[in-house]
Amino acid sequence: MTFEFLTADDTIDFGRSLGRTLRAGDLVLLAGPLGAGKTTLTRGIADGLGVSGRVSSPTFVLARVHPAGESGVGLVHVDAYRLGGDLTQLDDLDLDADLERSAIVVEWGEGTADRLSEDYLVVRLERLDDDVRVVTLEPHGTWTSRLTTLPS
Repeated sequence: MTFEFLTADDTIDFGRSLGRTLRAGDLVLLAGPLGAGKTTLTRGIADGLGVSGRVSSPTFVLARVHPAGESGVGLVHVDAYRLGGDLTQLDDLDLDADLERSAIVVEWGEGTADRLSEDYLVVRLERLDDDVRVVTLEPHGTWTSRLTTLPS
């Protein structure tokens, strides 16, 4: 599935819709170059989940935990960019335990965090010269059958 969003607000709105469908144990991997809108999308996901805390890039802290709101599902927002493929640092974050009670969104997680679960959704973002964002969803495992519940 591929979508085009004309503004950052459209990207946030899509993230909000996606966030409303997430449940504890969900793993979402965000892929795309710097400035493509990964953190922008995560702001929408956090709003859709109704979690607490300001969403900002976790580049320097590696992970930010946002406590659950009304949905009962927390959000763990991870930035794997600085890990450079170092899986020991990813293991140190103990994301396996977080999967039991939170949705986990990992920026730059493709090729590292995808080993946390057979069931994950890759959201590939591309930002065109005119600031249009192209978002492609790539489901894996049970996400294949869940695509019908995702926003269009």
